[in-house]
Amino acid sequence: MSWSVFRRLRSLPSYIRPYLSIPSSSRILSSCSDPSSESDYSESDDPATPPHLEFEPKEYDVFLSFRGEDTRNNFTDHLYQALVDKGISTFKDDEKIEIGKPISPELLDAIEKSSMAVIVLSENYASSTWCLEELATIIECMKEREMRVLPIFYHVDPSDVRHQTGTFADAFAKHEIRFKNDCEKVRTWRKALREVANLSGRHLQNRPETQFIKIIVDVVFRELNDTLSIVDEDNLIGITYPVEELSSSHLKIWKDNQVRFIGLCGMSGIGKTTLARVVFQRIRCEFQACSFLENFSAECNVDTLLEKLLSDLKLWNEKDKWDATKGRAVIKKRLRFKKVLIVLDDADKKEQLETLVGNCDWFGRGSRIIITTKDKHLLERHGVPQKNIYMVKGLNEYNEDLDLKLFCQEAFGKPDCVIDFLDLCNDFVHYASGHPLALKVLGSSLFGKGREVWLSARVKLEAIPNMDVQKKLKIGFDALEDTEKKLFLDIACFFNGDYKDRVIDLLEGNRYCYPTRDIETLVDKSLLTSSGKRLWMHNLLQKMGWEIVRCEHQDNPGERSRLWLSDDILQVLKENTGTDKVKGMMLNMPPHEEQLNSNAFSNMKRLGLLKICNVHLPAGLGYLSNELHLMEWHGYPLTSMPNNFQPHNLVELIMPRCRFEQLPKEFRNMNNLKVLNLSNSQNLIKTPDFSDFSNLQRLILQGCTRLFEVHPSIGVLNRLLVLNLKDCQSLVSLPNEINLESLKTVILSGCSSLIKIPEIGENMKRLLELYLDKTAIEEVPLSIQNLSGLTLLNLSGCKDRQCESWQSFQYLSAVTSLVALDLSDCNLSDGAIPGDLSGFSSLESLNLSINNFTALPKSICKLSKLKFLYLDNCRKLRSLPSLPVSTQIVMARGCNSLESYSNQIVVWTSSETGFTMINCLSLADNEDKFGEVSLLDVHFQPLWQAPAYEVSPFHHESVLLPQTGIPKWFSHQKCGSSVSPFHNESKFYSVLLPQTGIPKWFPSEMWIICINIITY
Repeated sequence: MSWSVFRRLRSLPSYIRPYLSIPSSSRILSSCSDPSSESDYSESDDPATPPHLEFEPKEYDVFLSFRGEDTRNNFTDHLYQALVDKGISTFKDDEKIEIGKPISPELLDAIEKSSMAVIVLSENYASSTWCLEELATIIECMKEREMRVLPIFYHVDPSDVRHQTGTFADAFAKHEIRFKNDCEKVRTWRKALREVANLSGRHLQNRPETQFIKIIVDVVFRELNDTLSIVDEDNLIGITYPVEELSSSHLKIWKDNQVRFIGLCGMSGIGKTTLARVVFQRIRCEFQACSFLENFSAECNVDTLLEKLLSDLKLWNEKDKWDATKGRAVIKKRLRFKKVLIVLDDADKKEQLETLVGNCDWFGRGSRIIITTKDKHLLERHGVPQKNIYMVKGLNEYNEDLDLKLFCQEAFGKPDCVIDFLDLCNDFVHYASGHPLALKVLGSSLFGKGREVWLSARVKLEAIPNMDVQKKLKIGFDALEDTEKKLFLDIACFFNGDYKDRVIDLLEGNRYCYPTRDIETLVDKSLLTSSGKRLWMHNLLQKMGWEIVRCEHQDNPGERSRLWLSDDILQVLKENTGTDKVKGMMLNMPPHEEQLNSNAFSNMKRLGLLKICNVHLPAGLGYLSNELHLMEWHGYPLTSMPNNFQPHNLVELIMPRCRFEQLPKEFRNMNNLKVLNLSNSQNLIKTPDFSDFSNLQRLILQGCTRLFEVHPSIGVLNRLLVLNLKDCQSLVSLPNEINLESLKTVILSGCSSLIKIPEIGENMKRLLELYLDKTAIEEVPLSIQNLSGLTLLNLSGCKDRQCESWQSFQYLSAVTSLVALDLSDCNLSDGAIPGDLSGFSSLESLNLSINNFTALPKSICKLSKLKFLYLDNCRKLRSLPSLPVSTQIVMARGCNSLESYSNQIVVWTSSETGFTMINCLSLADNEDKFGEVSLLDVHFQPLWQAPAYEVSPFHHESVLLPQTGIPKWFSHQKCGSSVSPFHNESKFYSVLLPQTGIPKWFPSEMWIICINIITY
């Protein structure tokens, strides 16, 4: 059986998975889809936006249009030769025109395949219909494809061309007669001549033709240089992926008539500039004027950039002397009706954007302004909509093989890896984490080198980052303010991947630290990613941060601000070389137990973050800094703290497996403390007086097996969110009442001596989860009805009650907010579950496994939101009633007495998920009842019989049943480990038997089949 059968189980809510016994093996694959998102734009004038950015390379640089009998053997021939000598690919038609013959399609095709047209307008140009047809096509290409056009007035006056006078008038007089039945054709030619005459061109005007031709060639050369490819796409591995995303409908990057500002944002070296160049190259022919501005830096002032922009847009020449104010005015005035494409690469200041591109009103309809930057906030401040900002990702986020291919391209000159170097390639690729610049720099540095050099480079890279990469990345860091730099280094050294709220709590008490604001700044500047509730820093940025700290003092780690490497920390602690420069020290796990002297921390007066474990202090501990905000010491070996220790700034006190019987007196007046974790401290017998812990949010005493008393002052902790007393086996009682308005989670699981839970006050409306499993409680208090927000209640294993018919259901039904209820192994017999279950209107998951009832009440069908029902090992259960339509999963393993189910059982095979499990041997033995109304018959036969177009694409259904449940209408049946695929009306169905695919955790005694249905 394919693992795809179990994929949906892996995506179930967290409170469901424990009841399914689903393995956590990474071999179980998760199916994922990539649905296309619809555009949130509504103003598009072009509903037929193409799906891709297409780029068609031109076959010719120049198309020469001329009148053969006027200039073929003189001026045009000389001009053609001069263009070719300059390296300009030029099309010149040498075929003599036969009178009356229509222009050839090949000629028109050559025009469309040319980047530029040079039109030699001579005396008899208009007398040729071929020339006029060429001209009309060129003008059309100029408008639609942005072809560049250069008219040459060869011994003619531009006014004669514009107004069709002189020889042009004579020519059109004849055309009027000849094409009297096609006047529109003549009007098109006249319009084309007027338009070409209005273009900026070159007029011979009594000068030597040799000099004139040189001027023309220079002009053509400059124009073509402006259209040269600025990037070679053939060598850009993976560029297709971001280009495809950029060209998707949600950005409408090129084809509507709105003026759009588009942002490309990401960390240094991630590929923003390359992506912008490719996009610029592919779409620039759609615009009347284009400019790609780069080299934004402190050394390049805005006036220089403005001159370049105006020059690119043909609005400025060297004679003009304009300041920024005049330049802005020129852009606003001259570009209002012009469709332009402008790229500002690596912008980093708002003034640059305000001066160069202002706002949408500056530009004509259809214009595109593309801005690449590391600073997302810069784009937002300039008014770029969030939906127009594209975050450029690492190559490994587009496709997992791209980073290896790029590295190999640089290291071996080809995208395929040399097998003998595969292990090393993977190491370098992992180090680069999809960063294109790092992949190219590292790969090129190893080109042509032997394996020994590769091994040496890998070792060096672990200690010292590549400086070429670091230099590029450090640009963003150097631009930060001091507080932002400190926060960056704290996250790089200590908090990468940690919760955002925790980082803020730990750091905002420090002087000159503003973590809330500074985190947003780092995210905006692409130096940090906020994903969900966590903060993430790219591997290369983190290593850059480490290197910055290492360079604070290369020889003595005690002179550095942050310590995170075990060797450095142990050296400082053993040699007592720490100084007041050390602000943070986090030692996750030393290789073996270490002994420290009592003065190990004496010189670190400004230590604010401390995490340490696995150390011994045979001579005691003489000093700890009073600046500590975090103290995390696993297995603290002493029973007391230093005498002068006053940790009033502590935000988190985490000391699991400590030796305290009760919290030392030094931990008083702890009004800043938010987390107290003394879990698994086997000597702890009672909690402190909580009056000094007014801001405590998390109290974790899990596994304190000797704890027998919780101080009554816990009732003053109005900000407490989590109370975890799991497995406190000696805990006999709690305060008589709990009325904490902020409390969200209470965990009393495994408190096996606890026979009574406190009364629940009216303020406990925010409590979401209550775990009372494996406790000795005899009843649930009536006041549980005050928990109006409770979503999860676990009473599993609570079976030491005074009477078998436990009436807690009567109280529980008043808690209408319950989503998940676990009453497994609660010794429930017939009558314990009330006949009316309508009060559980929000229930989605109900676990009644390992109980003694023989039937479920019929009212269970009224639980309209029920999705998951667990009845495992209900060995007396004989029948099942109709279940709600919403039910997706029924687990009934080991229900040996189950004999029948309602003929309405179809309602519990949801067609949306189609996943059901029944593993009941008695039911399997009763072939008559099972065959009478087969679950497969009632559920899958409609799917079989439905027309193919009514079944969703890639529809997936899976069912596990007793072997006897195969319906007779299965036309293809075969015994064995698998059957060959077969097709039926475009649907594909496969049936796999259990010999090769059943997971190890599945009961071996269950002889089942799996039907795995996939439609195409």
